[in-house]
Amino acid sequence: MPLDRSERLGPYEILAPAGAGGMGEVYKARDTRLNRTVAIKILPGGVDADPMLSQWFRREAQALAALNHPNICTEHDVGVEPRHLVMEYLHGETLAVRLSRGPLPMAERPWITAPPSPMPWIRRTGPGSSTGTSSHRTLS
Repeated sequence: MPLDRSERLGPYEILAPAGAGGMGEVYKARDTRLNRTVAIKILPGGVDADPMLSQWFRREAQALAALNHPNICTEHDVGVEPRHLVMEYLHGETLAVRLSRGPLPMAERPWITAPPSPMPWIRRTGPGSSTGTSSHRTLS
């Protein structure tokens, strides 16, 4: 669902396209209520037609809203017509653009860390456990 400059999505005024990928399109927008710049990720139209994608969207929005970390953008809002997430707008280049100039020097990598091994946790909470939690989640 391509949006044009100055088009509105609720209280959000579209300013410019910011990117696109397999899970939707991202736009730079202005929150007219709070006068701040935000990023709006609009999911593909088929999300509502596919119960699994619709469920994924709800889980994704809830997971993102529960996170608070300097390296993860903040979720501000979620919408259903069309399905979209409104997030903090982060300035700067994409990782793909930065990597096109060559590998990151170690001095530019302090935020990249290997997560601890999930194996002990998976063994404790694996398929036979009653925790109902997942050991993997993809975030927008």
